[in-house]
Amino acid sequence: MAARVAIVTGAAGGLGRAFSLGLARDHLAVVAADLDRAGAEKTVTLIHDEGGDALPVTVDVTSEASVQAMVDTACKTFGGVDVLVNNAALYADLERKPFYELDGHAWDRVLNVNLKGAWLCAKACVPPMRERGSGAIVNVSSATVFSGSPLWAHYVASKGGLIALTRVMAREVGEFAITVNAVAPGFTLTEASLGLIDDAETYGVSRGAIKRPCQPEDIVGAVLFLASAPSAYVSGQTIVVDGGREFI
Repeated sequence: MAARVAIVTGAAGGLGRAFSLGLARDHLAVVAADLDRAGAEKTVTLIHDEGGDALPVTVDVTSEASVQAMVDTACKTFGGVDVLVNNAALYADLERKPFYELDGHAWDRVLNVNLKGAWLCAKACVPPMRERGSGAIVNVSSATVFSGSPLWAHYVASKGGLIALTRVMAREVGEFAITVNAVAPGFTLTEASLGLIDDAETYGVSRGAIKRPCQPEDIVGAVLFLASAPSAYVSGQTIVVDGGREFI
């Protein structure tokens, strides 16, 4: 039986790299997609070193043509698409200021990548998933949607929109045996987060039920579950993975 195939966007590092490695360890062929080609290639090398099957793809998730080329490459190389992890997002380099001081360019830039990009990727993956007879889309949101993290309105709004989009998508593709769910990580010690604030390793830990910082590997299990057959009757849901910092 041919291996199941997963596309992971934002796969050049951080959570995207952790998701790619986790899916490969779960015996899926992985398309590691990112605008950062060198980073995507590094992720693929790590998968290959563990005996997994993976392919790096350069993608601009804001471009419909680029996204379609990514999906076409996955189908041509591996025969189809079974799982999409919408992880690509702007995060580390965002300017933090009150919403009433943000300019339109900053707002549009974040929404284009974080929300429109996820929509374009899901849109392109539905046809090959329908052809397969099933599929799983996992959108990576953020626990900041529930905490209302200040000075980050564009980021929080984009991730909140992703949860809303998840619910709509789930209703529209359920008849094709495609599930759509979201994972909302809390503050996680990725390379990007470590460069964001000085006290990253202790940030928020005291508020959690689990008194340690979140590592990328802590988020992987939720994604693997939502990408697997045991979650075939779970759709339209958001799993918050933050060590119990936000109780929803």
